[in-house]
Amino acid sequence: MVRTIAVAILATGSVSPPALAAEQYWVARDAVSKQCEIVPKKPDGTLVVDLGKKKYASEGEARKAMEAMADCKKK
Repeated sequence: MVRTIAVAILATGSVSPPALAAEQYWVARDAVSKQCEIVPKKPDGTLVVDLGKKKYASEGEARKAMEAMADCKKK
């Protein structure tokens, strides 16, 4: 019984960290349209340029940072 519980805890723990790490956002600007956007994966630097060089844990944090960036303000 104890062994079964221990195996279940270890199995759950080994699956959770990769799933939690997937929630990352970057503020980027499209190289062609020059529009800022929030992307769920690190920009490649050619078609989508990374602004700020920082990843954010939530989309809300990334949106706040994007609104504060001079490159993303509407002209």
